[in-house]
Amino acid sequence: MMKDQTLPKGAVPAVIKAVSILDAIADAGEPLSLAQLTRLLDQPKSSLLALCNTLVHVGFVKRLDNGAYQLDTHLVDLAHAYLSNIDVTREFSTAWDSLGVHSGEGGVLAVLDKTDVVYVACRTSDLPLGVNYRIGMRLPAHCAATGKALLSTLPDERIRALYGNTPLTQLTRHSIGTVDALLEDLHQTRLRRYAIDDEETREGMRCYGAPVFDSPGSHAIAAVAVSTLKHPSDNSRDMTLVDTLLRLANELSSRLGAHGRLI
Repeated sequence: MMKDQTLPKGAVPAVIKAVSILDAIADAGEPLSLAQLTRLLDQPKSSLLALCNTLVHVGFVKRLDNGAYQLDTHLVDLAHAYLSNIDVTREFSTAWDSLGVHSGEGGVLAVLDKTDVVYVACRTSDLPLGVNYRIGMRLPAHCAATGKALLSTLPDERIRALYGNTPLTQLTRHSIGTVDALLEDLHQTRLRRYAIDDEETREGMRCYGAPVFDSPGSHAIAAVAVSTLKHPSDNSRDMTLVDTLLRLANELSSRLGAHGRLI
């Protein structure tokens, strides 16, 4: 949800409020009534009703029979249009196919959004990994292999600024719980050139992630990850998976023009 109340010159407050309604419904993960929106956004019910009616009219929001509001399909159309214009998503599919990745592994391409990663392209495994990857899926960056790969390209002071001193969300008992532990994990990620999610997003699943660059710059624009069921005694299989991951990340970076900035 948008929290910055400082508006740039010429900004239209009604548009900001409309976006805050969309954010509130998205964050809730379920339909919200007008009364709930009023409490969450601390806005007059009358102005929120007018904005909701407008959002319904343009297809961004749907009003259910019980009066609650949920996101509508026009947002999906916009998301697909946005993703279709991102070269990296097309290049991910091409690079994945060219490497002939085993069908037992799942693959994702993700971008960083503050302290979350958002999946913008996915390849589903034939095996039941326990996670149904989908475009638009969002996970805490400090838990996911793609997130840690992306965070590893940022300086430590930037990581501390992002997270502050609050405890980190733990999706499983293996998830990192503090910023200090995250920084140590990112240090190890930089040394070995890839990130590891060892049952941090889902029990029984291990993921490896690596950053993707589009220029010689130091910050990644995206990250790729490959996921598989965890096999503690099969180290050689995991190393093969890591090799595939690094080839995928380098192939994708090369396709995007980062010939001088490969991992």
